[in-house]
Amino acid sequence: MVESSIYLNGKLIGFHSKPKGLVENIRTKRRSGEMPAELNVAYYEDLDEVYINTDAGRARRPVVIVENGKPKLTPKHISDLKSGKMSWDELIQQGVVEFLDAEEEENAFIAIDEQSLTPEHTHMEAHPSLILGVVTSVSPFPNHNSAPRITMASAMLKQALGVYQSNFNVRMDTQSHIMHYTQKPISVTNHAKIIGVTRRPAGQNLVVAIMPYYGYNMEDAIILNKASIERGVGQTTFFRTYSAEERRYPGGQKDRFEYPNAEIQGFRGEDAYKFLGEDGIIVPEVVVKGGDVIIGKTSPPRFLEEVGELSMIEEKRRENSVTLRRGEHGTIDRVMLTEATTGNKLVKVKVRSQSVPEVGDKFATRHGQKGVVGMIVPQHDMPFTADGVVPDIIMNPHAVPSRMTVGHVLEIIGGKAASMTGGDVNATAFEPVTYEHMKEVLKEYGFRPSGKEVMYNGVTGERMEAEIFIGVTYYQKLKHLVANKIHARSRGPVQILTRQPTEGRAREGGLRFGEMERDTLIGHGASMLLLERLLKESDAVVELVCGKCGTIAVDDQIRKKQYCPVCESTDVWPVEMSYAFKLLLNEMKALNIEPKIVLEDKA
Repeated sequence: MVESSIYLNGKLIGFHSKPKGLVENIRTKRRSGEMPAELNVAYYEDLDEVYINTDAGRARRPVVIVENGKPKLTPKHISDLKSGKMSWDELIQQGVVEFLDAEEEENAFIAIDEQSLTPEHTHMEAHPSLILGVVTSVSPFPNHNSAPRITMASAMLKQALGVYQSNFNVRMDTQSHIMHYTQKPISVTNHAKIIGVTRRPAGQNLVVAIMPYYGYNMEDAIILNKASIERGVGQTTFFRTYSAEERRYPGGQKDRFEYPNAEIQGFRGEDAYKFLGEDGIIVPEVVVKGGDVIIGKTSPPRFLEEVGELSMIEEKRRENSVTLRRGEHGTIDRVMLTEATTGNKLVKVKVRSQSVPEVGDKFATRHGQKGVVGMIVPQHDMPFTADGVVPDIIMNPHAVPSRMTVGHVLEIIGGKAASMTGGDVNATAFEPVTYEHMKEVLKEYGFRPSGKEVMYNGVTGERMEAEIFIGVTYYQKLKHLVANKIHARSRGPVQILTRQPTEGRAREGGLRFGEMERDTLIGHGASMLLLERLLKESDAVVELVCGKCGTIAVDDQIRKKQYCPVCESTDVWPVEMSYAFKLLLNEMKALNIEPKIVLEDKA
C-alpha cells in the first residue's frame, strides 16, 4: 500500500496509510480542545500529502463550523455574546467557531450565509465581509465595484492625508501632512467603526456633480470650486524635519554648531546667516525659503596639517551648514536640542508650510476613482441647481461606465440621502443595499429618487439640457502634491565621472531623454534637435584625434605642442564627441583593448 507523506511546518515527519482519517481525527481533537486551536491541517488529494501547520505569522480567519447542513452557532450563542455571558474564546473552545489558514481553506466548503447552506457545506461565514482584509473592508460598497478598482482604492487609502497621530505637534517625523478640516465619512462600513478609522478620518464629504466642464476634466481630471477651497476643502499643512549632529572625528576633532565667521572655508556671506542665533541655530516662527541656512555648522578640515601662509600648521575649519531644500519654503515650527545615541549633540528643526489645493494635486474617492485637479473655477462660473447648490467637485462621466464602479454611484445617492437625515449609510460589503430606502428619503426631502437634478450653466445662466447626477461623496487628498514634484532645469550640476547632468529632482538633475524619446526624434527626422538633446546639452567635448593611428592625442599646454602619444605624430584633428564615449575608450584601454578612431573627412 502507498502511504501518504505527512509534513509538519514544511518538514517531512513520517507517512500514514489513511490520510483522510488522520486529518478528520486531528480536526475532531482540535474542536474538542485536546489539540491547540492554532493548529491547522490540510490533505491534498492530488499530491497525496498531509500538511500540518503550527508556525507563527499565518493569516487565519474565523468561520462557523457546519454539521449536516446546520451551523453550530445558534441564536442563543449570539444573545449570550451580546449580553456578555459568553466570550469569543469560549465559542472556539466549544467547537462552534474555528480559524482556518490558507491551506486548510482548500479542504473547506464555505457557505456565504445561512440561506445558502447545503448538507455538503463544512463551514459558514460569520459575516461575508470577513472575506476581505482590514484595509479593503474600510472601502464602501466594495462588492458593487470591479476588483482592480478595490485594489487601487485600498492602495490609495494609505496615501490619504488626515491626522496621522494626535500628538503630531510634538513629534519630529521626517515628513508629515496634517489635514485641517477632516470629516467622518457619511458612507461608512461596520469594520471602519470597529477599527476606529472614523475617529481619525482622512478626507472630506464633498458635493459632487458628474458632468463635463469645458474639457478641463477629461482624462480623470477633476474641477474644484475655488470658494470651497477658501472654506477649507483639501487644505493641509506639510511638515519636514531637518537634523544635524556634532560628529566626532579621529584625532579629537569634531563638528561645531556655531555662527560661522568670515575666516571659515566656504563662508556664504553675512546675509546667509541672518536668521541664526548666537549658537548657530535658527529660532522658531521665522519665515524661510529654499537655500536659507537653518543650522550653522562648521567641520574640521578634510585633511590634517594644512600649511598656512606663514608656513605654520593651522586648522582652517570648513562650512558645513544645513540649508532648506531648494524650491521649498515655510515657517520654522519647532527646534529641538537633544543628544544622539552616540552621545553627540543633536539638533532637529521642523519646518511647516501650508498646502492649498492647486492644479496638479491628486484627489481620489474610496472606489479607485483617482484624478488630478484640472482647473479651479470661481464659484460664480460653476454650475448650480435650482436650489442654488453649487458642487465642490465636478467629475467626468466617462470615469464611471468602463470602470464599473457602481459602488461610487451608490455612495453619491446614499450620501445625498444621509446628509438630509443627518445619519450615515451602512456601506459594509455584502450587506443588502437599501437603495429603495435611499430613494424614499430623497423623495421625502423633495429630490428626485434618481439623484439627478436640473442644473444651470454658471457662465451663461442658461438651463442645461441634460439632467445632472449630483450627490455627496467622500474625497481624499493624496500625498502626491504637484509642488513636491515640479521640476525643470536649464544649467546645473554634472556628474564627475561622465560629465552628464545629475539625476533626480533633489540634486537639481536634468530630465532623462531616453531611448524611446530618441526614437520619436528619429521618426520625425529632427536630427539637429537630436544632436542638441543628446550631445550639446549633455556632455559634448572636443578631443584631439591622431589622423595617422586613430588614438586620442595629447594637448601639451606647457610645451605648446599637440601630438599623438602612440606614434608621436603631430597630424591631430579636433573631433566633437560625447565625454561618455571618451570614457568608454579609456575603459577599453584599461582592458588591454586598443580602440582606434578612423577619421574620414578631416576638413
